Amino acid sequence: MTPESALDHVAGYTIVNDITTRDRVFPPDVGDIGADWFRSKNAPGFLPTGPYLVPAPFVDPSDLSVRLELNGEVMQDATTAELVFDVPTLISAASQTLPLLPGDLLLTGSPAGNGQHWKRFLRDGDVMTGTIEGLGTQVLRCVAEVGA
Repeated sequence: MTPESALDHVAGYTIVNDITTRDRVFPPDVGDIGADWFRSKNAPGFLPTGPYLVPAPFVDPSDLSVRLELNGEVMQDATTAELVFDVPTLISAASQTLPLLPGDLLLTGSPAGNGQHWKRFLRDGDVMTGTIEGLGTQVLRCVAEVGA
């Protein structure tokens, strides 16, 4: 599909926090492939989604406020206008690579301000609060694995 028709295929918008276990991205057992995004991004609870799914006619994704706080400190205060690629371009590009089906989630990434940007990664007891204008607020408390 083209970027011009991409938004015609969107049912709604929500907040998704794509959490990564940074110490598992480059494990020694992956050899020449270099990175293991599967193990580093797929622990239980690592893709919190919601709290709402807002129908597409009520959202203009081109310039929404995006704010992330860690323990009350602002880490990210930007807009979706600052994304490297806008939402229609991302949907169009994804549709060129794989079939997009009803119910699929397409994550856009976010403007600068996540843990990689600050070199400050989540620790036991941290509280992360993410808000996207018109989509709600997500509050996540980090809890270390038992025995970690």
